[in-house]
Amino acid sequence: MSTSDTQHHPRRVLGSGFTLAVVIGGTIGLGILRTPGEIATVVTDPLMFVSLWVLGGLFSLLCAFVLAELIGMTPRSGGTYALVRRAYGPFSGFVIGWVDWLCFVGDIALKAVVVTEFAAMLIPAAGQWKTPLAIIVSSVFAALQLRGIALGAKIQQIAAAALALIVVGFTLALVFAESAVSSGTALVPHAVNGLGAWSLVFASIFYTYDGWDYPAYFGGEIKGGGGAVARSMIKGVVILTLLYVFLVAALVWKVPLASLAGKELALASALEMVISPLASTVVLVAAIIILLAHQNLIYMSTPRILQAMAVDGLAVRRAGEISKGGNPMFAVLLSWGFSVGLIMIGGFHFLLYLLMFFVLFITVVLIAGVIILRSRQPDADRPYRAWGHPWSTYTCLVGCILLTLFQAVAQIHTAAYAAIFVAISWPVYRYLVRSRSN
Repeated sequence: MSTSDTQHHPRRVLGSGFTLAVVIGGTIGLGILRTPGEIATVVTDPLMFVSLWVLGGLFSLLCAFVLAELIGMTPRSGGTYALVRRAYGPFSGFVIGWVDWLCFVGDIALKAVVVTEFAAMLIPAAGQWKTPLAIIVSSVFAALQLRGIALGAKIQQIAAAALALIVVGFTLALVFAESAVSSGTALVPHAVNGLGAWSLVFASIFYTYDGWDYPAYFGGEIKGGGGAVARSMIKGVVILTLLYVFLVAALVWKVPLASLAGKELALASALEMVISPLASTVVLVAAIIILLAHQNLIYMSTPRILQAMAVDGLAVRRAGEISKGGNPMFAVLLSWGFSVGLIMIGGFHFLLYLLMFFVLFITVVLIAGVIILRSRQPDADRPYRAWGHPWSTYTCLVGCILLTLFQAVAQIHTAAYAAIFVAISWPVYRYLVRSRSN
């Protein structure tokens, strides 16, 4: 790649429809298909089950109202790092970008692994090739970035519309189907208790709603500026919350929760009971489509973290170069390589809990960034101001800190791995600083 073919500052080539597409496409994924079965092992009361999803949506909306301020006042791509770099300084900014990048790379690995798990349900012979197939899935979507951002954006907008229609379609199918009637005591729910069980509940709901901040990773490339991006993001969170709540309400209305407990694909099991055994195959195919669409979006987003850091001198220089197609290709290759490593060492629950620690850390950092910048830069241009600040901001901050502490106590083993990954950032930062000074 020659230097004449690259640039350091992306152009605003993405429309407002893309913003809504990445919110919906970035959030609807593995979570809503799989996590209801995980939660049903712990939460056996239908009203409480639905209420947890309502609360999860409301908390996500409150966080979106707060973080929209940062997104509105940051006219560049790069996600979390770009949003709060000026609030924390060089090293802290590097740690934040490093963790955010690890989170996204871990998500690439997680989604690729689950795609192959679902493929093995359809074609059992594929089960013995799960790891190679997951690497192939990751590699194909990395290669798609060679064609440029325009192709990825077009795929994402089509995929987002399809994902919303899939969720609506499944909801309507449940509503109009006959209820599954429990028989005997086999379906009497027996709740799993303990810190570990509730840790899985909170991680599952938080993970399922996570992804609504994807527009921040393309802030410098979306037409209309930060204010338009912030408003579109909030609309997307409202739409997602309604989609999720109506779906889980239909789920518990038609199917006994105990029959879903522990199911890897709870929605498939539910439709199989109330409609036809063939319905589970339809859900499996839809699940694979959803996860493949998400791979596309993650591979569009992840390299932009490294690109933003490289522009500020906090990553290797080549990661900051943007090809004629609009993508930072060296950053794509680095992200692909690390995802392959995680695919080879991690399983579903390990990756889920690891991602949760990263996501919670990033959310705490972002919310604190709103507070810091309100203090340090009170007169800065804010096209969108956090609704209900300071009460909304501190509510989100305290809620995320408490959830982080709970997860750390409940999943101390995975918390140790997360801490090690964060600690690695120091020698990497020192190496980058020395290489820049030479």
